[in-house]
Parts: sequence; C-alpha cells; structure tokens
Amino acid sequence: MANEYKKVTHVLFDMDGLLIDTEYRYTEAFNNVLNKYGKTFTWEIKAMTMGFHMYESAKKIVEMLEVPLSPEEFLEQLKPQYEKLFPNSKLMPGAERLLRHLHKHNIPIALATSSSESSYELKTKNLKPIFELFHHRVLGGSDPDVKKGKPAPDIFLVAASRFSDSDPVQPSQCLVFEDAPNGVQAAVSAGMQVVMVPDENLPKELSEKATMVLHSLEEFKPELFGLPPFSED
Repeated sequence: MANEYKKVTHVLFDMDGLLIDTEYRYTEAFNNVLNKYGKTFTWEIKAMTMGFHMYESAKKIVEMLEVPLSPEEFLEQLKPQYEKLFPNSKLMPGAERLLRHLHKHNIPIALATSSSESSYELKTKNLKPIFELFHHRVLGGSDPDVKKGKPAPDIFLVAASRFSDSDPVQPSQCLVFEDAPNGVQAAVSAGMQVVMVPDENLPKELSEKATMVLHSLEEFKPELFGLPPFSED
C-alpha cells in the first residue's frame, strides 16, 4: 500500500462487482450450468478468472473443472441464464453517489469493462441514467482496440486514450476503481493508481498490489487523490 497518493484528473471504472452486483449473478449462472455435470464453481476458481474476457474465463473453468464441454458450448448454455439474471442487476453501495459527484464536478469518467456490448446492455437495462454519466465506455469483450483482456493493461490504456484526441491523458493522471485481482494487475501494468473494493471472500493477499483497499465505495475520500471532496449534506 502506498503511503501517499498522487493527484489525478481522470477516473476509470470497472463494472461487474464494483458498480453493479453482477458477480454473484455470474456465480449463480455458472453453477446452474456446472451443477448439471456434477461440478461447482468455487471461490478459488472465481478469484482466478474474475475480470477475464468471457471466452478466456470459460476456457479456464472448463479446463480446471474438467467439464465435458467446449468453451463455446459452455458459453452457449450460459446465455439463457444471463438473460434471466442480468436484467435484475442493481447498483453497489456508494456507486451512484460517487459517479454523480464526479460528473457534477466535471471530472472526466469512463467505463472500462470486460463485458461485451450485448452483455453490457443486459446488465444496464434498468440503470441507463447512471451509465449515461460516463464520457465514454470501453466494452472489452467486443472492442477491437482491446487486443488482450485483463490482466493485460490494454483496456485501461484504450479508455485513457479516448478522453481526448488532441491532448492525450497520461496513465499517471488516471485513477482506476476495481474489484478483481486481474483488473488491479491491469491497472498497475498500465501505470495507474488503483482503488480496490474486493469481495469480502477474496483472500487478502490478492489485494496487495492495489494503491488503496476499501470495503465499499461509500468509504472513498476523493480529496486523497486531489479530487473535489464530498459535500457534508
């Protein structure tokens, strides 16, 4: 953990498990499929695959659990589960307050999620006003400029580059919010500070690379990174 935090001007947000409560919905969807084959999606496997592109995640799960399916077949069986579970997604505690605060103070914010466009649309179906606050959204699962998924830094570097065509934003000017170890590694590799809000089940050692670790977005103090503080009201 760093003792002092550097001032930032731009903020990047992961989505699943950080802004919206989809991580447990993924677990439910995976187990609804895997249980049919006598397999269980455990926390140990979840910690290794969080933040991956869906294909990479499916490939690793199928291999580790020795499921008699190809990654493509597994993903196909997950689709109806997603269609049932994702539209009910809700915002995580503190997410709306933080996003509205930064937007109100004209701090440029962007979304950097491994989700594909179709998955993003399902998850944000009932949350559109909040997601319209972002300057732009990088959907790693279907964005051709994101060559490698997290833990590679591509998604955050692409997100930073899209704030401005003329005046490029430097990685050191960006603060990333993440919940997953792969996402934290991606941010660190991109040369950015990263605030991690891990699931309480995640082993503590998997959050060691984060600049700051919080239990909830509600705990975040923007002024520590040179951002406008929350008003008292």
